[in-house]
Amino acid sequence: MIPTPDLSHIDKKDYDKVYEPAEDTFLLLDALEEDGLLIKSLKPVICLEIGSGSGCVTTLLAKIVGNTNAIFFTTDINPFACKTTVQTGIKNDITQIECIRTSLVDGILPRLKNKIDILCFNPPYVVTTHEEVGSHGIEAAWAGGIDGREVIDQLLPYIKDILSPQGIFYLLLINENKPAEVVNIMIDKYGMKAEIIMQRRAGREKQYIVKIEHSL
Repeated sequence: MIPTPDLSHIDKKDYDKVYEPAEDTFLLLDALEEDGLLIKSLKPVICLEIGSGSGCVTTLLAKIVGNTNAIFFTTDINPFACKTTVQTGIKNDITQIECIRTSLVDGILPRLKNKIDILCFNPPYVVTTHEEVGSHGIEAAWAGGIDGREVIDQLLPYIKDILSPQGIFYLLLINENKPAEVVNIMIDKYGMKAEIIMQRRAGREKQYIVKIEHSL
């Protein structure tokens, strides 16, 4: 078992500016750890986490893959999150994290087209008004717009062009995001393989991990 990354360098007041790891984070960590042997067997070279926040997820992924075995790119629109992500890596002896301040995968494509071996996204999934989407601050970590899907739906068309031939995408969703519909969209519209591999109830919220890959 890989221990949860040490976040003791993040002060409580810092969580006013960056998303604090919670049940959704830990479900994504558990999914990565569950697939740890598979992930290692793929020998990933380039990994990407969208919206890295505290850097907890990428740091654990780097522990699975091996610090010097891959480059770990992250993106976040929040500059404080970018800084914190790199600091979390360093705190846990992970030195190969590079955070790019951008929205979703802006600046990643076309340069890294079909080059990402492991992709992770704990998106802003909370159901809000459309007007609340698109902040550059802490709100960007949770405001998901209509059905909590506005940011998620912006990304889905790019997945086929992001993942390497053997690449895997781990996406966290909640019940309000209609995870079965997302699975069907990826299969029927984009011709990919998609399935719900893990689910857990956290208070009133039901959370899911959707695993997306290229079809054989």
